[in-house]
Amino acid sequence: MLFHKLYSSTLGIGFIKGGGTIAAAVCGICWYLAWSGGYPPLWPSVIITIAITLAGVWSSSVVEAIWGKDPSKVVIDEVAGMAIGLLFLPVNVKYLLCAFILFRFFDIVKPFYIRKMEDLPSGWGIMADDVLAGVYTNIILQAVVWWNLF
Repeated sequence: MLFHKLYSSTLGIGFIKGGGTIAAAVCGICWYLAWSGGYPPLWPSVIITIAITLAGVWSSSVVEAIWGKDPSKVVIDEVAGMAIGLLFLPVNVKYLLCAFILFRFFDIVKPFYIRKMEDLPSGWGIMADDVLAGVYTNIILQAVVWWNLF
């Protein structure tokens, strides 16, 4: 159980006020430190993101039984969503900041069926809304890169 509490709260970040925002920021910083100055390597970044997401579904399902439905302590969903938002993008400060702002916007406002994802059962519902927020973030930033908007 300790593993699931630590993992789903991203090593305790979920216990801090504003934990979701902090977890997304920590993900962005780690992404930058790992792969700054170009594009992240394709397979490692995809495999790590999928692993974070699937383990997040598992762990959030386990802790939901003790912490209740979609507990605010679970912030691994923000980490997964932010990582999805950053996939296949150049790793530099401007894209990281844009991804962070867009991801948090989509995660908080929950437009375009994002809120509907919360209706999925257990850990899937906890994770899926942030996954979709990350997908929307990535689509917008891919367009920005494609059209060289900045």
